[in-house]
Amino acid sequence: MTGCKASLPPSTPLSELSPQQTSGHQVYVTRCAGCHYPNSEDPLHGPGLKGVYRKKYLPSGAPANDDRVTAVIERGRNMMPAFGNNLDDQQLADLLAYLHTL
Repeated sequence: MTGCKASLPPSTPLSELSPQQTSGHQVYVTRCAGCHYPNSEDPLHGPGLKGVYRKKYLPSGAPANDDRVTAVIERGRNMMPAFGNNLDDQQLADLLAYLHTL
């Protein structure tokens, strides 16, 4: 069927997140939520992040893996600002752990 796409399973509920994922959720809320929906593939100001790691590729066409996602977070891409100077290593690791739950 043209126009149909497979539905992704729901994200992990907040009540089931590990302590690291919960910390990452807080980073997401303060740094990412203004531009990216966590539980939708629909765009806000940037692409929706639901299932970002459950797909083979990011919306940019790059592989959906920690190295590529880290590079985009640290250096920015297109309209997304760089956060490399705004997040410490632990915050970045926590954010990646949370993104894996979406």
